[in-house]
Amino acid sequence: MSHSFDVIIVGGGLVGASLALALKPAGLSVAVIEPRPPQSVPDDGSWDSRVYAISPGSAAFLERCGAWQGVPQDRVTRVEAMQVCGDDAHSRLDFSAYDAGLRELAFIAENRLLHIALWHCLQRAEHVNVFSPARCASVEWDDRGARLLLDDGMALDAKLTVGADGGESWLRSQAGIDITPRDYGHLGVVANFSTELAHRGIAYQWFLRDGILALLPLPERRVSMVWSTPESHGRELLALTPAALADEVKAASGGALGRLELITAPAAFPLRLQRVENIVKSRIALVGDAAHNVHPLAGQGVNLGLRDARELAAVLLERGAQGDCGDYALLRRYERARKEDIVTLQLTTDALQKLFNYDAVWLSRARNLGLELVNSQPQLKRLLVQQAVS
Repeated sequence: MSHSFDVIIVGGGLVGASLALALKPAGLSVAVIEPRPPQSVPDDGSWDSRVYAISPGSAAFLERCGAWQGVPQDRVTRVEAMQVCGDDAHSRLDFSAYDAGLRELAFIAENRLLHIALWHCLQRAEHVNVFSPARCASVEWDDRGARLLLDDGMALDAKLTVGADGGESWLRSQAGIDITPRDYGHLGVVANFSTELAHRGIAYQWFLRDGILALLPLPERRVSMVWSTPESHGRELLALTPAALADEVKAASGGALGRLELITAPAAFPLRLQRVENIVKSRIALVGDAAHNVHPLAGQGVNLGLRDARELAAVLLERGAQGDCGDYALLRRYERARKEDIVTLQLTTDALQKLFNYDAVWLSRARNLGLELVNSQPQLKRLLVQQAVS
């Protein structure tokens, strides 16, 4: 059997699903291929250890897709301020939504709830066909389009294929698009805690001599931890008892939120920088982690991917008389529009990771002084906030 579509999206995660929904106004038929559909959320009051800081711009995009309003609002927390601390217990950089003329800097939301909300929308979308669970077996491109075979023998034809299948993208590999990866040798350790003290809608981040620790506010007195640290230390954290891990995080955070209690088992993922030579070729475009990987210290990885989806959808919507949505000249508009944003965030996060990954005394003084200098420049802080909330 074979089916024809305008666009095939390989990967139905947050970025791939949102792109499929955003293509509705473009009048394009879409197929989404995903091997692991989201599971229903257990009715046990548990929390997902994988959370995202969703920017107001990304939240507005998800709302236009019809998904944001499907996320239970009692599970979403507004970030009203952020405190970034150096490793000398004195230097600090403060961001405030109020000072920037905003209601919030970001929303903290669980991955599984976002994913389920998007999939509910996909299942109702008349322009989208979802193939899941399904895996890709092979793909071939020619001047007119692509033919993709699923592992059950079904053939899908399309003018455009989109790789939204993560950092180890199968579609990118099949297309022969080169990547330049660099392993940081660090792990991102994640877990959730209940706190003794109220977080007051503040996101905390500490640049420590053994990594970067962030505590993101969850509803009521709960926080989500992301600790980017050398792999050996990350393994040590994972091996601690719940009480010992809570004590370790409390000590590293200077007791900012008082006594902590682990409520979600810790997990970890490797950190790396990955540059992709080209995010488009004829008949193919890459979005999300398939197009780039960045260090999570800025909390902007998912927003970068959602901006990919937003821009690619806009290019295809505004294609005018161009009836071929996989035309290379059209896809180049998307690549040019995304290049500056991707490169800027990659360079910035990589430079900060390097700056805070060396223990020289003079460098420690310089970086802490840098935090204080930026903190004394209200206009610069407002500019940084405006870039982060888009």
